Amino acid sequence: MRYVEVEPISRQEAEAAFTSGVSHAICDALIRLVYHDPDGNWLQEKCIEMSEDSDVGVAGLAVTCLGHLARIHRTLDLERVLPILKRARTNPELAGRLEDALDDIETYLDLKIKRPKN
Repeated sequence: MRYVEVEPISRQEAEAAFTSGVSHAICDALIRLVYHDPDGNWLQEKCIEMSEDSDVGVAGLAVTCLGHLARIHRTLDLERVLPILKRARTNPELAGRLEDALDDIETYLDLKIKRPKN
């Protein structure tokens, strides 16, 4: 695996990617925004929106990016985010990403999230 620098993207370019319907373009735009756009609230809403995507790759990255937002911005609207993550638990394909996101949220927001016992 080779590390690739995450380059900035404008919101206009990202929105074009989001409407393209092309999974890898959507994912690339989302991660680039999350790493570089300063508006954590706007980014959180984009991640919430994309966490409902029918493409598991897009939905999974959106869940992961919620954890990144906790790390980068040190804040999330937990009343909005936790129900999204709870719904993501119903998809076994998202389990690993969900756990990673929850770990990041707990670590960077210094809290403990009640998780169901398996």
